[in-house]
Amino acid sequence: MPLYEYRCRDCSHEFEALRALGDSAEGIACPQCRHEEVDKLHSTFAASTGSKDAAPAPAGGCCMGTAA
Repeated sequence: MPLYEYRCRDCSHEFEALRALGDSAEGIACPQCRHEEVDKLHSTFAASTGSKDAAPAPAGGCCMGTAA
């Protein structure tokens, strides 16, 4: 289930909520003022392209199901 960001129309508080894909903002209330009119925000994300100075990942991928 994706995590979406919302902003309250009444107090401008920004918060996150887990919602199913395609769900509207209906039924979401601001955790600060309980106002039910919120706007879904466009989230940004970061991606790393790595660098030549970065350590290589272990062979076989991350974690490989082993306990640390």
